[in-house]
Amino acid sequence: MRGIAFLLALWPSLLWAECRQALAVGLDVSGSVDDAEYALQMGGLAGAIDHPEVRAALLQMPELPVWLAVYDWSGPEDIRLILPWTEVSGPLALDRIVAELRARPRMPGAPQTAVGAALRYGADLLADRDDCPRMTLDLTGDGLNNAGPRPRDIGLPPWVTVNALVIGADRDPSWDGGEPGMAELSAWFRADVIRGPDAFVETALGFEDFERAMVRKLLKELEGMRIGAAPVPRDEKG
Repeated sequence: MRGIAFLLALWPSLLWAECRQALAVGLDVSGSVDDAEYALQMGGLAGAIDHPEVRAALLQMPELPVWLAVYDWSGPEDIRLILPWTEVSGPLALDRIVAELRARPRMPGAPQTAVGAALRYGADLLADRDDCPRMTLDLTGDGLNNAGPRPRDIGLPPWVTVNALVIGADRDPSWDGGEPGMAELSAWFRADVIRGPDAFVETALGFEDFERAMVRKLLKELEGMRIGAAPVPRDEKG
């Protein structure tokens, strides 16, 4: 039923498409993320993609596959493509993606948190898959932008959806320890980063909760299209 609902929602755009969704994931590996947290994040993404429900959602329409790309980012000049655009064509392709993510070591990078640069990189990636009627960018983050362009200054086509997975801790409203808590981070990502059709912010209470949060997020993105919620027409490019 989920696959049927998705097909009905996207039917006008799918008539000539060879894919149903392009999904790019950008992982925050800035200075606030230590090696243990990096492992939890990268392993958590692999585990989420390998989760039975997520696998089923990715593979539910093999005639119209999902395309997946993954990169990590820190400073404006420290963005690394981990997984180039890969067609999720079947179980074996999905197994290879999971194995590649689990085996990827951390590389040195700047300590900065360049959310705007990461957003721009993801938008450029998605431009290479504009044959997919649904285009989604995932950004994870545990801090505010402190280098490079502001996310709000990065222009994107109106049909691109940018979602966020915020990694933080619950803080008392009166706490002033320097690092923002979950409420502040979520509010900032909601106001300055996410955009597009059905955009949302998911939250993880620390990196230990990252995999569970990513499972929730991927299921929303892959199965959350409502019947009749057609994507923004591409002829609005102008």
